[in-house]
Amino acid sequence: MFPAVIFDWDGTLADSKDVIIDAFQKVLTDIGVFIDDEFIEKRIGIGPRNEFMEIFKTENIPFDEALFTELQKKKIEIQLTQTGRVILLEGAKDLLDSLQGKVKMALATMSNREVIDKLLLEKGMAGYFDVVISVDEVVKPKPDPEIFLKSALKLGFPPERCAVVEDSIFGVLAAKEAKMKCIAVATGAYSAEDLAKYSPDLLVRSLKEKDPILRFLLDNNQ
Repeated sequence: MFPAVIFDWDGTLADSKDVIIDAFQKVLTDIGVFIDDEFIEKRIGIGPRNEFMEIFKTENIPFDEALFTELQKKKIEIQLTQTGRVILLEGAKDLLDSLQGKVKMALATMSNREVIDKLLLEKGMAGYFDVVISVDEVVKPKPDPEIFLKSALKLGFPPERCAVVEDSIFGVLAAKEAKMKCIAVATGAYSAEDLAKYSPDLLVRSLKEKDPILRFLLDNNQ
């Protein structure tokens, strides 16, 4: 079995897509930048700073760190007022209930610390995770494996004994780079067909597929 499991948040455990897109669009519209929703959605997994950078590069708009800092601050403020719109995905709590006490669990999210801390408390999820690492604690965003490697270190297990549950291609790539096994769940911006191209170790369409997930995590000969 895998003694440690690392979960992503946005698109994996929670449906936060609309809130994130709305926050991005609000701060971008305020400075006269217009981008389609899909562009934002497909890049949620890389973290806010890098998403702003990709938007500005795509639109050939000059930028600097001071601007990114200000935009991220405004985006966080908006998201903190909209946490009630975020809902847990079907099967998320049931899966965590089934794993609690059997494995150590970490949350590795590209959300900001203020936002994820409020969400975990509001949604009754804070007690599930032994470790929570946000985008604020890493230098390199997914698909770099830094956030997963830091999670493994804090959980006290080598990477090869950890499994990752992710919804984005960036997360799958980061897990594989970290030498961790990866369960891809097609509840975020990427379809099962998109995710399959990156060869996750297990692919499910929803966390409601609890039985194959538990077999993979608990019965695997690790």
